Amino acid sequence: MIMLLYCKRVLVLAGICCNMSLAAQQPAVLKVTATSDFKVTGDGSHPAWSKTAWITLPQRSGQSPASTKVKALYSPNGIYFLFACTDQRISASMQADFLDLWTEDVAEVFLWPDTLQPAYFEYEISPLNYELPILISNQQGDLVRWQPFHYDADRKTQHATTVQGGKKKSGAAIKSWTAEFFIPFKLLRPLQNIHPRRGTTWKANLYRVDYDKGEAEWSWQLTGKSFHDIEKFGYLVFE
Repeated sequence: MIMLLYCKRVLVLAGICCNMSLAAQQPAVLKVTATSDFKVTGDGSHPAWSKTAWITLPQRSGQSPASTKVKALYSPNGIYFLFACTDQRISASMQADFLDLWTEDVAEVFLWPDTLQPAYFEYEISPLNYELPILISNQQGDLVRWQPFHYDADRKTQHATTVQGGKKKSGAAIKSWTAEFFIPFKLLRPLQNIHPRRGTTWKANLYRVDYDKGEAEWSWQLTGKSFHDIEKFGYLVFE
């Protein structure tokens, strides 16, 4: 009888551990609420943002004692993101778009609308409000990046940042920074499945990197050594 009870207990514990392991491997889902178009201001003050809740990005590495929260919305013309990042200092110095922003403080979004093709969109924004929008071809880890040409009119993003507790300048002591941006669906061409409707699903990931005390990283979904581990992305579900 004792041995039978012991065996049952082992089986139950094994089942619990298995379920926990499976749960840990399940990709997260972010439901993206519909909205009408609005102008971004960099502070998330538009009433549309009250339609949806914050998600918190887990810190994956580094010693910076900071938090990162994100919201997302979509309209008939594009997708909006709002990042709220606590911080101690602006560790960013680049003063132009299309630079290697990931080597300094940055917020990032990766969008993979059509998983049948190894191509996706990456967007980066610094606390100083410089951006890097690129399409990426990822053939089994072989990355090729493309920048938009004739990047204007209805293909161009809207983006703005604000800083709390200090000045928006390189090296400034601050308490937090906020990034708000709009990515037009037309900018995602020639990717497929780029005009979502209710029930549409995209794979995606959300990141932040901070360099106050060495490199610290936050990511919605845990990837391998690279942020470009696309198979481990989570899902955006459009409502």
